[in-house]
Amino acid sequence: MIRIQENVQLKPFNTFGIPANARYFVSIQAVDDLFELQQADIFKNEVRLILGGGSNVLFTHDIDGLVIHNNLKGIQVSHETDETITLKVASGEVWHTFVMHCVQHNWGGIENLSLIPGTVGAAPMQNIGAYGVEVQEVIEKVEGIELLSGSVQVFDKAGCRFGYRESIFKQELKEKNFISSVTLTLTKKNHLLRTGYGAIQDTLREMNVTAPTIQSVSEAVIHIRSKKLPDPRVLGNAGSFFKNPTITQQHYVSLKSEWPTMPGYSSENQSVKVPAAWLIEQCGWKGKRLAGAGVHQHQPLVIVNYEHATGEEILSLAMQVRASVKERFDITLTPEVNII
Repeated sequence: MIRIQENVQLKPFNTFGIPANARYFVSIQAVDDLFELQQADIFKNEVRLILGGGSNVLFTHDIDGLVIHNNLKGIQVSHETDETITLKVASGEVWHTFVMHCVQHNWGGIENLSLIPGTVGAAPMQNIGAYGVEVQEVIEKVEGIELLSGSVQVFDKAGCRFGYRESIFKQELKEKNFISSVTLTLTKKNHLLRTGYGAIQDTLREMNVTAPTIQSVSEAVIHIRSKKLPDPRVLGNAGSFFKNPTITQQHYVSLKSEWPTMPGYSSENQSVKVPAAWLIEQCGWKGKRLAGAGVHQHQPLVIVNYEHATGEEILSLAMQVRASVKERFDITLTPEVNII
């Protein structure tokens, strides 16, 4: 039996720690809860917002509608061979907890995605990625429920329309489809370990690891992220605020002549991906603070809530950062965070 609450404070439900009020709030513990909810007048008449772990959202105002909090739990083995295992995971499971579950069982493929905040349902929505791995590589299918009709929909990998931190769920189906489960296939042996990206190799060397395993790669990633990124439980943030932009080869060559140290990585369609953190730092924002919001002192890609910042203050700071990067480099940064 669902319980729709009124005037619920959303501060505990977003990692920025922004105080925002939900006119109506309901927690979905089972798929049947959603079907029951769809019959309620409040569901039919109010604006709806689906909320998972709140790790990639910035509230800039109260929600004058219905917040549907995803709390679905469960991990099931749907298929298994000597080489691989396929898992159907409820979308409300905490992503890092799920990764640790897989690491403990020596199932490979997502160890590089350790310590990414949020839920399993948010993983395909954002097509989360880190240290040379994107979740789309292991996803088989995503199941969801269409909010208006209540029909169950199944999306294969192609149907998810994955892109760089993008998917159909973040675009055309935003707030129209409730992701209920994600099915992933992981390796049980002969794992493909990705250790050449970022600081993983150096960190493994510091750990005196000469023969990397899923466990050691995960530990290295956790060490790097913990050192570089602020813990949202201590300092409110939503991880990377902006995506790393891609620019044309011609634009990159032109900028490189003026900024010889500018990093760049080959991307699709002969474009170049430039680290947003580098661009932001060159504009002098690293460690800068405005009112209660600021750019993190160690990772300029992360905007933090230092002290009772409002969503509007954080957004204002982000837009100032964006404007200065545009002015200096003629590059437009795109927010990775969902701004509400």
